[in-house]
Amino acid sequence: MSGPSSSPPNPPAPALRRGLKVVGTLLITLSAISPASSVFIIAPGVVGQAGSGALWSFLVAAVVGVFMAFVYAELASAYPLSGGEYAIVARTLGRLPGFVTLGLLMVTQLLIIAVIALGVGTYLEVLVPGLPGPVVAAAVTAGTTALAVFDVRLNAWITGVFLVVEMLALAVVTALGLADPARPVGDLLADPVAAADGVVGPASVGVIAAAAAVAIFSYNGYGSAVYFGEETANAHRGIARAILWALAITVASELIPVTAVLLGAPSLGELFAADNMMSYFVTARAGTAVNTVISLAVALAILNAVLAIILITSRMVFSTGRDAVWPGNISRNLAAIHPRTNTPWVATIATGAFATLLCFVDEDFLLVVTATSIVAVYAALCLAVVAGRRNGSTAHAAYRMPLFPVAPVLALAALAYVVWQNAVDPVVGRPSLAITVGICVVSASYYLLVVRRRGAWVLRGPGSDDEPS
Repeated sequence: MSGPSSSPPNPPAPALRRGLKVVGTLLITLSAISPASSVFIIAPGVVGQAGSGALWSFLVAAVVGVFMAFVYAELASAYPLSGGEYAIVARTLGRLPGFVTLGLLMVTQLLIIAVIALGVGTYLEVLVPGLPGPVVAAAVTAGTTALAVFDVRLNAWITGVFLVVEMLALAVVTALGLADPARPVGDLLADPVAAADGVVGPASVGVIAAAAAVAIFSYNGYGSAVYFGEETANAHRGIARAILWALAITVASELIPVTAVLLGAPSLGELFAADNMMSYFVTARAGTAVNTVISLAVALAILNAVLAIILITSRMVFSTGRDAVWPGNISRNLAAIHPRTNTPWVATIATGAFATLLCFVDEDFLLVVTATSIVAVYAALCLAVVAGRRNGSTAHAAYRMPLFPVAPVLALAALAYVVWQNAVDPVVGRPSLAITVGICVVSASYYLLVVRRRGAWVLRGPGSDDEPS
């Protein structure tokens, strides 16, 4: 057994400054979710599949969102760490599952920045037709990375201002639909219709349920508040509140505008057939000038989402450096905190640099890689909250979900259905599942053959002692 003098003591873990209040954390989290982007980019896919039954799809997705928000809130109140999901899973299920979760998140988080940034050019084309999408996306990613290096409170303020613009755009869409509805809400609930081969007919329960799998991900991101746990005051209680509020606001700000569009569209058949459903709706109800303004607001919302997700991802990358995931010098640099801004500046620059390069990768490939990874992460969290209750690793949580274990069990059932839906989809779903399994295998192999053998992986929090692997 080694004596106390056999090796030098480890330096204290780098710590971020608690400069955020819960409201600031909530603003960044909502910006990462970007309700306007979901309404204009994801919701048309749900409507295209389920038609006016999309209302039911979004309602079902909201219920699943409540289950997952309960799971996130309990786990985050126990471990409000900048490592987010991987740091939680490693402390509740074990280091191997935690490292596999990290592998999934490292790939997904970096790629999703590029996926979102590529949407900016689409909505800027109302002013400048023919913009090169990858170049615009790369410029947006590089610019927002420069902003992300600055103090997190400044970034909370910036994202808050952009979020107000985003919410105003959604309010306009809602008003256009509710001011003079073309059909009663009862028709959407009792007699939903969808288009099949260009013919509008009754929407089946199966189609609505399948579309709910997509709607679930339009709400995704409320759990991102945990990444600011080390920068939020009274984080053990505050992060749980931020997560629950983020879900509630997200559901309202997406479900209400989508419902308004379905109620107010002059023709459901034309809406379902439109190349850009939201542009069709806004133009039909208010003209091209309003559509141009709304399109610019959506472009701003996407830019805001890129900034917020870079802030989130850079905290995770910082945590990997502090936890010694990488070889010595790389880990030490990624764990560096800027002396003036108190931000993980090296991790932020590294995150932005990789994401900028990924903007030039084929967008379809990016979508396939990221499509189902979050399902595996959600499942790991559901198992983690159950394990935490059983082994006592979350006994100190400041928030305890109601009716445990209803939420994680039903969420797992919903996720199993999503996996099945992807398994029967040969174009995106099945390849994405295969890639997700591949990432898990590679991550597990790296941990078992490299990280565990060198004994270098530690689990550290702000001011904590090392917990060696």
